[in-house]
Formats: sequence, C-alpha cells, structure tokens
Amino acid sequence: MPEYNDVMSKQTLQAGIEPGTLYVVATPIGNLDDLTPRARQILAEATIIAAEDTRMTRRLPGLDKPGKQWVSVNEHSEAKAIPGLLARLAEGSNIALVSDAGTPLVSDPGYRLVDAVHSAGFSVSPLPGACAAIAALSAAGLASDRFCFEGFLPPRRSARLRRLQALVREPRTLIFYVPARDLSEVLADLAASLGEQRLAAVARELTKLHETLRRDSLVALKDWVDGDTNQRRGEAVVMVSGSDTPPQTVELGALAQALAGELPPSRAARLIAGLSSLSRQQAWALVHPDNQRSQTSEDDSA
Repeated sequence: MPEYNDVMSKQTLQAGIEPGTLYVVATPIGNLDDLTPRARQILAEATIIAAEDTRMTRRLPGLDKPGKQWVSVNEHSEAKAIPGLLARLAEGSNIALVSDAGTPLVSDPGYRLVDAVHSAGFSVSPLPGACAAIAALSAAGLASDRFCFEGFLPPRRSARLRRLQALVREPRTLIFYVPARDLSEVLADLAASLGEQRLAAVARELTKLHETLRRDSLVALKDWVDGDTNQRRGEAVVMVSGSDTPPQTVELGALAQALAGELPPSRAARLIAGLSSLSRQQAWALVHPDNQRSQTSEDDSA
C-alpha cells in the first residue's frame, strides 16, 4: 500500500484540470452542499459541459463562466454528439460529463461517450460523489458486502414479473430505482415474486427536504406506501435482502436423460447443446450413448 504522503502528493499533482480529458463528474442527488470542492473546480474550469439536461445542470453554482460550451448528452442525442466531442478533445479541450443527479452512467446516459473516448485514446478521469444506490444501501441495514444493482425494472408488469422471477434465488442484496409514483405496484410485484416477508428498505428523496427511509417486510412496506400518498412523490431506491435459499442446480446427465424420455433423442441433444457448452456430438452421447455413431453419421449427411 502507498504511504499517505505519497497519496497526497499524487492528489496535489492531479488537482488541476488537464487538457484533452473527459471528466465524469458526480453531482448532488438533492442537497447542493454535497457537490465536492473538486467537482466545483472542474465544472467551473471545463471548456465543455456535456449534460443529460443542460437546464438541470445550469442550476449548480459557479457555472456562469463566459465562453463555456454546453452540449446535450442524453439517450436521444448522445450518439450524434460523440464525434464533435472527440474532435474537441483532440484540440485540447476538456469536457465535464454530468447527469441530472448523482454519478453519470449509473442508470443514466454516458456509456457510449466514455467508451468512445477510451477507444480514441483520450484520458477519462472520474470525480466521485453522490450516488443514490450507494447512499441508500449504506443506510438500509441490509447486507452490503455483495449486492446486485438492477436499476429500473421494466415498466410493463408482465416484463417486470419475468425479470423478478429470474431474481428469486439471487443471494445478494437487490437494488432497484423506482419512480415513487410506481412504488405501490412495484412493491406488490416484489412481494408476490420474492416473498411477502422478505426484508427490504425504501429510501425516497434522499438528501432532500422530505427524505424518508424505512425498513420492513415487503408487504408491510407496500401497506405503508398505500397509507401515505406523500410516499408516492419523487424518486425512490428499493433494496431487498437476498435469498437464503441456495440456487437449484441440475446435473447435466440427469437433465439429458429426462429430456430424452420426453423428446426425440435428436431434439433433446439440440436442447442440451444449446443450454450448455457441449458440442452437438457430446450432447448426443449424453442423451443416447449407444447411438452416438449413427447420430454423427446422420448429422454429416444432413
């Protein structure tokens, strides 16, 4: 591990803004005092600010410097903006990438730009700060050594239930972003899919005036939200404890024999090969080892 003084020296050397660099800048999720001093400096000195919504970012303090260029980088404009931003980096400009709130790219636009900047050989530097998912997890009292960030669930209920079904046996703490207006419906689906008594937490409007954080069973949290219309305003993070049921595993040979009992051998072999890393010939050997040669000949002639 480096000595503390070595770390501080490196920080001092890197304190200024470097030309031809893309800075990924975390901004407050609510309380403006959470903007770090270094983020203030970078935003004030950056030649270009690439923002998810320039109207939102202009509300941050210290961004009234003359000559600053603003570029919209959202889900609709990002791809179109990338060539021009790369050209500006090549000229020596520096760019600050920000989302509406929190750390860019975490369920926000910006991935394509960062990927393109790396591919073009320019520097990318992160400025850490607020992130709703991490802030909520730190205060939820749920296991935080390993967690699974799922972002926003599908808005359509059928797709949402399919996604939740795939997470039933996930052992890590689950983290979801939820528009508060949808909290009741999402909590109901979580309870139905993962179990009504699964321990969970809801963090809403973090760092803002009406911040709420509550931990209880999924069914109790749904009842709480249903009984308080204020909990359906703003933005929320929902965290659910992981499953304590070990994931089910199926031995491949047993699965092959079960499929062979229900399907023609060739079809069973195709399914096994598709679900595993086995070749078609190896899958056929599991399904019907006595006829491996005949199946191989059949495949060659097909």
